[in-house]
Order: sequence, then C-alpha cells, then structure tokens
Amino acid sequence: MDAIPRTPALTDTASATLFVALELSRSTWLVAVHSPAIDKVGQHRLAGGDTEGLLELVTRKRMQAEEKLGRPVRVACCFEAGYDGFWLHRWLCSHGIENRVLDAASILVDRRARRAKTDRLDVAGLLRTLMALERGETQVCRVVHVPSPEQEDARRRSRERSRLVTERGQHTSRIKGLLMTQGIRDFEPTRSDWQARLEALRTPDGQPLAPCLRAELLRECRRLRQVMEMVAEVEAEQKAVAAAEDGVAARLARLRGIGGTFAAVLGNEVFFRDFRNRREVGAYLGLAPSPWRSGQVERDQGIAKSGNPWARHTAIELAWLWLRYQPGSALARWFHERVAGGKGRMRRIMIVAMARKLIVALWRYVTTGAVPEGAALKA
Repeated sequence: MDAIPRTPALTDTASATLFVALELSRSTWLVAVHSPAIDKVGQHRLAGGDTEGLLELVTRKRMQAEEKLGRPVRVACCFEAGYDGFWLHRWLCSHGIENRVLDAASILVDRRARRAKTDRLDVAGLLRTLMALERGETQVCRVVHVPSPEQEDARRRSRERSRLVTERGQHTSRIKGLLMTQGIRDFEPTRSDWQARLEALRTPDGQPLAPCLRAELLRECRRLRQVMEMVAEVEAEQKAVAAAEDGVAARLARLRGIGGTFAAVLGNEVFFRDFRNRREVGAYLGLAPSPWRSGQVERDQGIAKSGNPWARHTAIELAWLWLRYQPGSALARWFHERVAGGKGRMRRIMIVAMARKLIVALWRYVTTGAVPEGAALKA
C-alpha cells in the first residue's frame, strides 16, 4: 500500500476539499458530507459494509463540486477506531481518499450530565473534528497510527498467547474449585500424569468421586490440555520467527531478564512504530502522568492508562523481572534508593515509574544500540 500523503494545513486548497465523516455500525453506515460548492452538511445512510455505495456517493459529490468550482477537489475522510479495524482505512486510501482514523476517547463531547447522543449528532461532531484537523488544530483529537498489514498480522501471536494463558488459568481454577468442594486440595491438572492421578483421587472419607463430577472434571482437563498445546504451538512460532529474523524482538531478547514472549510483545506492540521523543513512548503505553491543577488545587491522578494495554501490562511485569535479573543496573539501583525498604503501595507506585523509565531505555536501545546503563547481556 502506498504511503498516505500528508494532509496540508489550511491554505487556499482547503476551500476545495470535500469533507466526509463516517459513523460505522454493524447494520448501517451514516455518512456526513460537507461540499466546498455549497456551505451545507448532508447526511446519507448506507447499508453496513456497502463500500461500493460509499465510493459512488463520494465520487458523485466530488464530481458535482469540481463541476461547480471548475478545479480539482480533494477528499478528506475520517472515522472512529472500533470493531471495523483498519481494513476500511486501507480501502479508502487505495481509492485515492485521504483518511484518518480517530481515537474516539480523545474527541471532545458535551459534559452535561444528560447529553443527547445519536448517530446523526456523532457523525456531525466527527465532521467538525475533521475540519478542525484540516485547519491545523492538532489538539482537537488524537489520530491513530495505522499499522501496515504485516505489522498488524505479526502482533496476533502475542495477543493470542495472552488470551490462551488467561483461558488456561480459568480451566485450572475451575478444576481446583470443583475438587475443593470435595475436600481435595493437592491435585495439579497441568501435570503430564493428570489422568492417572485423577482416577486415583479419593475424598477425605475414602469415597471415589461422584460419576457426574468425574465426567465434568475429565472434560475440563481435556479442554485444559488442548489450551496448553495451543500455547506451546504459539510460543514455538514466536521462537521460530525470532530466530529467522534479526529484528527488534531478537535484539531485546539479548538482554538478561527479557524472554522471547516479552520481546515479541514489545517488538510488535510498541517498537514497530517511530517515536520522536521519550514523552511519546510513555504516552503510547499510557504511563504518562495526568496532573490536576486548577486554581489552588493541585494533585496527581496517577498514570493516564490511555495507551496500549498489552504493552503497558508487559512493561510493568518486565519492571519486576528487571529488579530480579538486572540488580546491578542503574534502574534497579534507582528503584531501591527511592523505595528504601518501603512496602505495599509505595513499591507499586515506584514500579510503574520504573516501568516508564525502563521502556524509554529499551526504546533507546533498539533505536540507537545504547545498552541501558549497568544492564547485562545474556552469555
């Protein structure tokens, strides 16, 4: 796919721009159009997924504007990031339509306790936001960085593994919970000899398991084994890809304390894109602070939590591992100096601050090759 041309700021060409905003849902697409030929917003309803109808509508409106103005008219389009993913963005760009995918949570809305909300109002608000972006008002909302199809496909492994690990824990807890109701506490369903041990189980009074309970446990254990096999399959694919490509994940895995799974998550979720500075890195993971200052009131609301959740969780887990496997690093020493024997909430707050510093240090490592100060590489 060709690179999306950068949208110019408001100049004389802005008056020859056809603005299109899309409100997407499963059943219908609501299209708001502002033509440079007439100062009026029209709204059109299409069936959900009707790309041909959308293209025909945009083409007709553009031709009408060009005929009336006597000069070329460019098309600027936008829609909110959601369940439709990025396929529509790529389709629009392939047909010569400049498109932006907007972060829905960053768009300003009415703050009244009871505000009117309809698709018609939402698409009109999207259109106003798009026109403000075209005027150069970059703070009106955040524009989503759209990954390439290859980048989007590569991160599916780490996300699938995360879901499978969660499912593995659910099955394990269910099995142990069922046995706990019978007074059995020492059964480990993840062991390879689970079937023989299940057959030998007895309640504290020496009675075998009830037939229905035993049948349910067998089915639950089989589901657990299937999930465990899938986890192993995904992890084997991650190792094969890391060994075949000397990319970001391979470089991260050279640091002690970073395994193949964490390296794949950070490589596919964070370091697939370019950042201009460390603030952008922290903000992308939602680890940036969110202060509250108004008049004489000044307090900290904690981290924003508005970034990539998979990357944020991984960064915080990695910070704990960094303390264990990189005790001589500057970051580990910084943490221990700040905590100074503190426990509980203070340690949790400081580990988040350390995670932000660590992810910035790893960003510098993958971009410039500068190893984090005091960090050790694997032998």
